[in-house]
Amino acid sequence: MSERLYEYTKITDLKDMLKKSGKEYANKIAYQIKKEDNTYQNITHKEVREKIDALGTALINMGLQGKRIAVIGENRLEWEIAYLAIVCGVGIVVPLDKSLPANELQNLIERSEVEAIFYSEIYEPILENAKNSGIGKLKHLISMDLEEHKNGNYSEKELIKVGKKLIQSGNRTFIEAPIDNQKMSIMLFTSGTTSASKIVALSHSNICSNLMDIASILDVNCEDVFLSFLPLHHVFECTVGFLFALYRGAKTVFCDGMRHIPENMKEYKVSVMASVPAIYERIFKQIYRQLEKQGKIEETIQKEEQYRNSSIEKRKEVFKEIQDMLGGNVKLLISGAASLDAGIEEKYRLLGFNLVQGYGLTETSPVVAIGTKKYHKVGSIGKAVPSVKAKIVNPNKEGIGELVVQGPSVMLGYFGNKVDTNKALVDGWFYTGDLARIDEEGYIFICGRKKSVIVLKNGKNIFPEEMENLINRIEGIEESFVFGKQMSEDKNDIKIFAKLVYNQEIVEDSYKIKKKEEIYQALNNKIKEINKTMPQYKAIRGIIVTQEPLIKTTTNKIKRQNNLDKIQKEETQWNCQI
Repeated sequence: MSERLYEYTKITDLKDMLKKSGKEYANKIAYQIKKEDNTYQNITHKEVREKIDALGTALINMGLQGKRIAVIGENRLEWEIAYLAIVCGVGIVVPLDKSLPANELQNLIERSEVEAIFYSEIYEPILENAKNSGIGKLKHLISMDLEEHKNGNYSEKELIKVGKKLIQSGNRTFIEAPIDNQKMSIMLFTSGTTSASKIVALSHSNICSNLMDIASILDVNCEDVFLSFLPLHHVFECTVGFLFALYRGAKTVFCDGMRHIPENMKEYKVSVMASVPAIYERIFKQIYRQLEKQGKIEETIQKEEQYRNSSIEKRKEVFKEIQDMLGGNVKLLISGAASLDAGIEEKYRLLGFNLVQGYGLTETSPVVAIGTKKYHKVGSIGKAVPSVKAKIVNPNKEGIGELVVQGPSVMLGYFGNKVDTNKALVDGWFYTGDLARIDEEGYIFICGRKKSVIVLKNGKNIFPEEMENLINRIEGIEESFVFGKQMSEDKNDIKIFAKLVYNQEIVEDSYKIKKKEEIYQALNNKIKEINKTMPQYKAIRGIIVTQEPLIKTTTNKIKRQNNLDKIQKEETQWNCQI
């Protein structure tokens, strides 16, 4: 468990957070929004809170107090205003995944029993169809884009104007609405098919305990600029990117898209970003390709070794030219939602980037552990945050077992699902489903998902994520998927196979080849090299080579079962042995 390193404001609920941080940072810029003409609009923390109060007042005036209200759309100010207006005195907020197809969205609308939805323009036809078809309890559609109410749909902008007038006339129903910080206020769907996804019930207390823990161990303050990139419906971005920034009085800017991350970091002088391993790996490869073009790879490697034992501040200074590729203001990079290759993590830190790994789940609001300036080990997710206890149950000889956690950020349970709640919460401990080990200093190392482990005939365990990290280091490989394949009638006769997704342009440039057969052979040879570095039982026996991306969640987590199903369906097309 980490010790608290920095002062933080104690908060009981999100409304309390808005009130206290709003008073302290009233005139600081909370959001910098790029307009269509490429000029910027600055919105202060005081203005944000005024919008929240106004919208909340208008929603209560519509008769929505105590109701469930969904939010769907791209990352934007209107999304965040709606979320806080709902949760801070109106009802229960239900963030929805914007990438879901129409039929799945309608399924979630029905299951969550939402009565209103805030939406971005692109979702209007789907939601109007859901409303007109009488799906669930849906009655009100609230557009984040309309300037005024139109065709039976409400405008968020107009509701804010209505709310301001109500407040001016003395209406304080929202402003004075009490918050029960122990009740369910947030409903989050876990990833997966909508029929199998569970609904995680979180309270204000869950989220606020996590915010206070993070604030007490990460060096983030009101001078920082956050880049919002990961989808806001995901609890990692929602807590660490959105709510944490408001709590600390920082500024938030919105990313123009994955390809624009480096230029947005320069444009806005970004200092803090929370993202996923795939993004950091992509950025790292871009940096090294740039260094390669400049003929500076060897020089950079020499400097990395020369300053290996220097402080991160010194390395930041030494590698100023590389720091400038990401704007020169980066103070903290947080990697979460999946395992980051330790080699990539170490490289970032050698170049002076304070990159730390964090770990969490929707069920834990989400952060369980995170590396800090004081507590950091490459390959580790750091120590458990101050309010959370973590331990390993049923460890093997190597000390690897299931990670279980306990603390105030652990969910209330799975809504309407006592069976799964009782399986996950046992004697006050939440069973994460992740395999890990904890060293003698309390650092936690994640080994992989319990259900993803491949068990061989000799009883040895293979962690696919570990091997995928090795494969992903191959030049030209975008991502990979390691799986077990039954090789005979003996169901225990399992061998290791891998699907490799490559980048055509990089492979052609790196290996000076173009034909598919040549590409397969070049990557096959690279796999053979990896095989030589590991025990024979871990050796990869066959590969699939493709340019088609793996099936992933909106936060770039590999959907293991979906990918395995696809591979098995197409097996006759890829029977490639090494």
